[in-house]
Amino acid sequence: MTFVTALTVFVLAIFVGFEVITRVPPTLHTPLMSGSNAISGITIVGSLILAGQPDAPELTHVLAGVAVAFAMVNVVGGFLVTHRMLGMFQKKR
Repeated sequence: MTFVTALTVFVLAIFVGFEVITRVPPTLHTPLMSGSNAISGITIVGSLILAGQPDAPELTHVLAGVAVAFAMVNVVGGFLVTHRMLGMFQKKR
């Protein structure tokens, strides 16, 4: 794949992702957050597997570490938002 093709796919993915996310109604936010957490969990597992490969290039280890960090931020943020939203449905004391 040439650089121009890869850049085109990347820019189109950003555009389509932005358009899809901005059109999500608030009632679907929590189920989509759960799905996003599941995908980030898969990213964490894959990144940890790559980071543990002893014969992999140094760049692979660095990128795997960055992927773990970003995915963990997404998972923790998703759980915090979900916990806060579920707290809105509890009875007041």
